[in-house]
Amino acid sequence: MLSIGIVGLPNVGKSTLFNALTRKGVLIANYPFATIDPSVGVVAVPDHRLEALSKMSQSQKTIPAAVEFVDIAGLVKGASEGEGLGNQFLQHIREVDAIAEVVRVFDDEDVHHVAGSVDPRYDIEVIDLELVQADLQSAEKRLDRVERDSKGGEKEIIAERDVLRKIIPALKAGKPARSVALDSKEKDSAKGLHLLTMKPVLYILNRKSGVVNVDAEGGERWRELKDYLEASGSQYVFVDAGVENELGDVHSDEKADFRRELGVAEDGINALIKGGYELLDLISFFTTGEKESRAWTIKRGSSAPEAGAAIHTDFREKFIRAEVVHWDKLLEAGGWAKAREKGVLRTEGKEYIVQDGDVMEFKV
Repeated sequence: MLSIGIVGLPNVGKSTLFNALTRKGVLIANYPFATIDPSVGVVAVPDHRLEALSKMSQSQKTIPAAVEFVDIAGLVKGASEGEGLGNQFLQHIREVDAIAEVVRVFDDEDVHHVAGSVDPRYDIEVIDLELVQADLQSAEKRLDRVERDSKGGEKEIIAERDVLRKIIPALKAGKPARSVALDSKEKDSAKGLHLLTMKPVLYILNRKSGVVNVDAEGGERWRELKDYLEASGSQYVFVDAGVENELGDVHSDEKADFRRELGVAEDGINALIKGGYELLDLISFFTTGEKESRAWTIKRGSSAPEAGAAIHTDFREKFIRAEVVHWDKLLEAGGWAKAREKGVLRTEGKEYIVQDGDVMEFKV
């Protein structure tokens, strides 16, 4: 299961957000390889398509797709030099597949800000700089080694050397490694470097109900933040972590009323989970029947045999064909047999690239 590390400066609402997230947790029993750890939450990906399929099939069980969120220790300035829990913090980031960076966008005198005042763009710079500095140290060490080894003429070593020569100048300029234009072969070489700033980032802009929020104020702080997010092409979501945490104990039927009362229009946690799923470039396909309806997670661009392997490794090796119908066409038909009668069910072979929302039956 792919994981997203939640990072941020102290007092930005990181732990409150993680608590709100883990209340959306799923049964670990359905995900046998999930880590059982207090700082790890396996969270269900909200999906109305799965609910509709389960209802149609009158399934006994409904098992959603899931993403793992990891609560990583708060970062302080100087982490790349070992300040605070710097080394531990950086190691935890190395182990996740993507980063969700919590950025405080509210003013509140009762909640101290580590820098003395709230400036979201500056907060992002502090964290980015620490990650860039850590990458620069490891990339330069690695380049020293591969410069020597490349004299042997080994293609993989030369490819790695050339990628490092491209990435290091960007890091020296304070830019993340992901900002460097690389072709697919170069990206493969870069993966082996395990650079922190190659990981995709989702910014979580944490608001607070009842106080001044930077975006609502619309001043210089918001313009600087918005300009940065747009210029870097960054993904971001708004969340009110405090409200979402409080709503964890409220019955789902009453949540909309509470949101209206608190002036929070949308479910920020659902937006965050979906945003994280997209950030990892994941899609869902479904299986549905009387016993269970289930969403299966695969990387976008996966072939039918690769998708089958998400269910069982044998499905990749012994794959013959798959019957496929898009979820809305299946609902429209009213079931698998009727979809076959109407001719909306397709038979696909090994080359088929699975689409988000496909419902599949594998023949092995």
